[in-house]
Amino acid sequence: MSHVVSFVVIFYFETHYSTMDNTLLPDFDKMPDRLVPAIVQDADTGKVLMLGYMNAAALAQTRSTGFVTFFSRSKQRLWQKGESSGHTLQVRELLLDCDKDAILIKATPNGPVCHTGDDTCWGERNVSAGFLKKLEQVIATRRELDPAQSYTARLSASGLPKMAQKVGEEAVETLIEALGDNRERLLEETADLLFHLLVLLAAKNVRLEEVEAVLEARNH
Repeated sequence: MSHVVSFVVIFYFETHYSTMDNTLLPDFDKMPDRLVPAIVQDADTGKVLMLGYMNAAALAQTRSTGFVTFFSRSKQRLWQKGESSGHTLQVRELLLDCDKDAILIKATPNGPVCHTGDDTCWGERNVSAGFLKKLEQVIATRRELDPAQSYTARLSASGLPKMAQKVGEEAVETLIEALGDNRERLLEETADLLFHLLVLLAAKNVRLEEVEAVLEARNH
C-alpha cells in the first residue's frame, strides 16, 4: 500500500480566502493613542505568531489589501507586515473581542514571522497539529475530480461497499503489522488505514470535528 502513502505525502493544499467583516469596529477611543492590540494567529495551526497594534487606518488598509497592516509605534506610520522581507501575513479572518478593544487576526504567514527568522515572535516552531483536517479538505476536493486522474476520486466512485471493504483490508493489515516488529511498516499501514477511513467518512458526510465531539463528550 506504499502508493497510498506516497499519495498522502505529496498532497498540497492551500486556501486563500478572507473573511472581512465590515461591521467589526473596535473602540479606538478607549485606547491610548487610539491603538488597539492585534494578535495574529496562524489560521491553520492555531499558533500565536505575533502581536502588533492597529489604528483605524491600519485596520482599513488590512481590509482593503487582504494583508496585515499595523501602525508602527517606532516608525510612527502604517507598516504592512513583510513590506521589506516579503514575509507577509494574508488575512483569513478578523475577530473582535467582547470589550471591543482587541483584534484577533487569523492569517496565513508567507515565511517566518519574527525578524530573527523564527516562525513566531516567541521562538516557537509553527508546526501544524491538524494535518488530518487538511487531509480531510483535500479528500473533499479530490472526490470531485476525474476518477482516471485521482485515486481518491476513483475510490469514491467505486461505491460504499468497496470503500468499506478497503477500510477493512487496511485495518487487518495494520493489525498484522502491530503484531510484528517492523515499526515503519506499522506506520505505513496506519497511514493507509486513516486515509481510507477519511474517504469513507467523506462519502457518508461525516466530518472529523463530529468524531472529535463524540470523543470529547466521552472524556467528561
